[in-house]
Amino acid sequence: MKNILTKWFDNTQSEVEDLTDSDAIDWTRIVPFIAIHLACLLVLVVGFSWVALWVCLATYLLRMFAITAFYHRYFSHKSFKTSRILQFIFAVIGATATQRGPIWWAAHHRHHHIHSDSEQDTHSPKHGFWHSHLKWFLMKKNFPIKSEYVRDLERFPELRFIDRFDILFPVLMACGLYLLGGYLANHYPQLNTSAGQMVIWGYFISTVMLSHVTYCINSLAHVFGFRSYQTKDDSRNNFILAVFTLGEGWHNNHHCCPGSVKQGFRWWQIDLSFYVLFVMNKLGLIWDLKYPNKTLLEKRLIRSDS
Repeated sequence: MKNILTKWFDNTQSEVEDLTDSDAIDWTRIVPFIAIHLACLLVLVVGFSWVALWVCLATYLLRMFAITAFYHRYFSHKSFKTSRILQFIFAVIGATATQRGPIWWAAHHRHHHIHSDSEQDTHSPKHGFWHSHLKWFLMKKNFPIKSEYVRDLERFPELRFIDRFDILFPVLMACGLYLLGGYLANHYPQLNTSAGQMVIWGYFISTVMLSHVTYCINSLAHVFGFRSYQTKDDSRNNFILAVFTLGEGWHNNHHCCPGSVKQGFRWWQIDLSFYVLFVMNKLGLIWDLKYPNKTLLEKRLIRSDS
């Protein structure tokens, strides 16, 4: 039991395990993942309030932005630069999304781009929907960090700490929501909320929604949608996914120009993450934004879809 708890709270244990049966799912390690889903059923106990719903939406949007703008566009693709302090802040916020730490996330995503939709692609839909949607990150072989892809990120001790103890940050978030709910219940009873309600809606429901919408980029954005640019993979642009992921659904655009800070290349392609990053750039919080190479876009444009 001690070894299981250690694996939950210290990810370095995955670096020393025997991965002979690496295609198998590590059921002991994913107990927290299952528990998060089951905890959503407690909504039947804690009930509903408008304040809980708004907090659920706020925690969804903030953490989705941290994943799309920082875990993806910044840590994985270096599409802009920022200070070490802001890098740390959004690494922590991203960790509360319960999708592991920024180094692990970036390493697997960089691997995905190198091998996209090939046999070596860890989460290609060619391996099946459920494999690409969630099974791949529950497998023993995918728990360790692919360090060869992220030497640049591993030089930051604070990022290594977040990756090693990534479960700490969702726990702290849940505790913070519990205290917030208790405060609101005591001082603003007219809001009809409670400590338990705030945790269930603000963390558990929000996290499950956030997680599966993010996973859909792997499982659906290489299957459903349209292609505007010729790439070596099956990436698709999908308007619905773009709305719910704050811009990540313009996936064919992204695979055409992975290093671009914006993924909606046309005026009607809504990319909320880029809009926020654009404002942050004007405020001096981020700089050196990389934009799509127009010559490359013109070269790879599929004329029938233009």
